[in-house]
Amino acid sequence: MATMADVARSAGVSVATVSHVVNGTRPVLPHTRRAVLDAMDELGYTPNTLARSLVTSRTRSIGLAVSAISNPYFTEILQGVEAAALEHGYGLLLADPHDDPHHERKVVQLLHERRVDGMIVAPSPDPRELLAYLGRHKVPAVLLDRVVDLPADGSLVCDQICAESAAPMARLVTHLAGLGHRRIGMVAGLPGLSTTVERLAGYRDGLASFGLGYDEGLVVHGDSASRGAEQATAALLALASPPTALVTANNAMTIGALRALRDHGLSVPGDVALCCFDDFAWADLFSPRLTAIAQPSRDIGAEAVRVLLDRLAEPAAPARTLRLPSTFVHRTSCGCAEQPLTSVKGTPS
Repeated sequence: MATMADVARSAGVSVATVSHVVNGTRPVLPHTRRAVLDAMDELGYTPNTLARSLVTSRTRSIGLAVSAISNPYFTEILQGVEAAALEHGYGLLLADPHDDPHHERKVVQLLHERRVDGMIVAPSPDPRELLAYLGRHKVPAVLLDRVVDLPADGSLVCDQICAESAAPMARLVTHLAGLGHRRIGMVAGLPGLSTTVERLAGYRDGLASFGLGYDEGLVVHGDSASRGAEQATAALLALASPPTALVTANNAMTIGALRALRDHGLSVPGDVALCCFDDFAWADLFSPRLTAIAQPSRDIGAEAVRVLLDRLAEPAAPARTLRLPSTFVHRTSCGCAEQPLTSVKGTPS
């Protein structure tokens, strides 16, 4: 079995340099790093991860806690996290908090007990236990997709990364209003999530920009799930004056809304126009094809890893909240012909 000394001889460098490449303990010139990596590959050298963690107090692993792992949006985020982690030599431990605050705290504790170097977490609607745990144990963390108010006492310094929500939702609403719709219903997400709050705000902004009043009777909560959205959409369709257009606040709820429309014998967009937040791989396979907001999910996952590694390198750096731009994907469920992609830009804060 090849040793670190064998790698050093083959690469023409010192054992210390090989150690710095393997453990990431000191910057190494790119051509030297490449020579070491080539020698490791040629000799079949495999670092002893356990021994390395005892020396460096680092396991080179990241904990990822996201709910609804079966959701295509989070699946793509996971792919972005995994690719970026692997690129930087990190492994990934995965847990599902199920959007339950108590379970969330438990799975984060389990990840912490497995000595991950840091965590990426999509917080639940009530993340108080989560934030208290992260702050108490000084766990380096990045909050993903949902933005929270961090403790004002400075006990927790962590970064947050998500896509823009309000402006893209307003874009969907103004698009439908521009097509002549005046009763636009919304199937909103799980109450308490920042994404739900922001997309509701965007819905109201979109109405206001066309001089349309906000009617709370046209807003129902599908709780970010297909079944909940099916029931919520059915309630909208039962109104004495039902909406002529719908916006749904995530991809799971889009499926539920479509099922409810089908069960009521209604066609899209003939009877009800539909626009949705979250694009997904088969959105253009529906008939009609779904007009949607596409979030940069893989980029969000990859950026979360990069931000976490920055935090590990500089624990005292100021916390950052990054918002990535989303894209309006113009298809036919809104009642229009397809159009080229246009971006809805966000700004870092």
